[in-house]
Amino acid sequence: MNFIAMDFETANRFPESACSLALVMVRDNKIVDRFYTVINPQMPFDARNIQVHQITAEDVKNAPTMAEVWPKISQLYQPGMLVAAHNARFDTNVMKQSLARYSIDEPHYLVIDTLATSRALESDLPNHKLDTVSDALNINLWHHHNALSDSEACAEILIKQNQEFGDDALKNFIYQI
Repeated sequence: MNFIAMDFETANRFPESACSLALVMVRDNKIVDRFYTVINPQMPFDARNIQVHQITAEDVKNAPTMAEVWPKISQLYQPGMLVAAHNARFDTNVMKQSLARYSIDEPHYLVIDTLATSRALESDLPNHKLDTVSDALNINLWHHHNALSDSEACAEILIKQNQEFGDDALKNFIYQI
């Protein structure tokens, strides 16, 4: 499989408050590249979000905004490109709202949600949170809620599911943005 695994962290409860982004590029079921950045959301951080991901306003005060990050990654989001995320509804909405905030058109791409694939293909697990699925599949989630760690784990989940269940089992989970 060829795809990009994507993960965002947000500064607060608003989806347009992206404060970090990671992308993990996979070609032929192998991780071949990684991209990580903190993002200045230009809005306040909530204590709860800081508690989850440990990113503070101080950490991002000199970081690029999403409008400044987008030109560096936009070429990856082409029609037909498959983007994986664990709870993709969250991450694709953060992408959409963070871009809309700067009047940048949302790209069109294909999405697969490893939360959905895990619920269907790993149905015996007590829940399908990223850390639970990673543990069950012996995937190293080295720092949960660090966007790079989470996107690497997402990539590894999809790679393992593809190897175990095949392309046909995963095709039904792909949808277009």
